[in-house]
Formats: sequence, structure tokens, C-alpha cells
Amino acid sequence: MTSELILASASASRQMLMRNAGLIFSSIPAEIDERAIDARLEAEGATPETIALELAKAKAIAVSRLHPDAFVIGSDQTMSLGSRVYHKAKDMAEAHANILSLSGKTHYLNSGLAIAKNGVVLWETVSFAAMTVRDLSPDYVSRYLETAGSKVLSSVGAYQLEGEGIQLFNSIEGDYFTVLGLPLLPLLAQLRQFGLIDG
Repeated sequence: MTSELILASASASRQMLMRNAGLIFSSIPAEIDERAIDARLEAEGATPETIALELAKAKAIAVSRLHPDAFVIGSDQTMSLGSRVYHKAKDMAEAHANILSLSGKTHYLNSGLAIAKNGVVLWETVSFAAMTVRDLSPDYVSRYLETAGSKVLSSVGAYQLEGEGIQLFNSIEGDYFTVLGLPLLPLLAQLRQFGLIDG
């Protein structure tokens, strides 16, 4: 249980989830052009879950090439409604339009996860959460955005479930960790399989 564990991410929420689970790891963001990979995969007609997984694998591989003896965890999340993949809104007007497009519908958070060593992916998985937004009026969405503020622009769905964003929803199916972008239960199970944490 002495192998180094690295999270290929600068995400504060992913780091917090891993720390809270008792994992000892370093955090090293992957230097990859996510949007270029994203655009190429979308042009090839890749599904939203494939895009999430390919980005997770690209992050894990990039960092593991620089730290070959470490086990590197890469993760990424896409948000989709049908075949549409959403990206973070550029401004509040786009956030408003994006939220309204979700009104009364169920969209999905697709969380890809991969573990790499020596530049090779050893394990990969995708977890899903189904997010059903209640019927929203344009006026309500404006008031929500005014209350929530510009922090919504840091989230692909323009909501944070731990804040005012929870008020947008009728129901959520899927585990909390998948919603936050790091499916912890399958990750912990795999780390035990590799003998990296006590089982």
C-alpha cells in the first residue's frame, strides 16, 4: 500500500471528496486541451458518456506519463439532454437560456473515471445521474440567477445542488458523488482491488 496516488485534477470538490474518504494523494492537473478533445469527439458523433470517459482517460494518461510509477485518477463529467452536450455558460444570458432548455425535462450527468499507470489505462467506468428539472418560468429563472450570482458560471448546468440550485429540481436519480463528478464508490472498490487502500 505504498504506491503513490495522484488525482489528475485541480477541482477543489473532487479533492475534498477524496480527502473526506480518507485517501492520501497528490493533486496534479492534467495539461491537455479539453475543448479540442471535446470538439473532435463531438464532430465524430461520440456519445456524451464516451466524451466524459475519453476526457477522464486523457487526463489520467497525461499525468501518468510524467509520474510513471504512480496510479493516476482522471475524471471528467458531461451534461447531456438527448444528443445535446452542454458546456459552461459564457455569461448570465446563456445560463438563463440553458436552464430554460432543461425546464420540465430529465437531463443526465455522465461522470467518467479512469486509473492509469505508466501511460496505460488500467481501469475505466462511467456513472450516471438522471436530473429532472421542474417546470420553470423565465421570470423565476431570472430571480434564481440573481440570487445565485455569477458562481453559476463555474458549473456546466448553471446550478450547484449544495446551494440554491436544488430548487430547480423535481427529482434526482443517482448517487451524490456521481452528481459532484467523482463516482467514489466504484473508485474505492477499484483502489481496494489494486491493493492501494485497506480492504
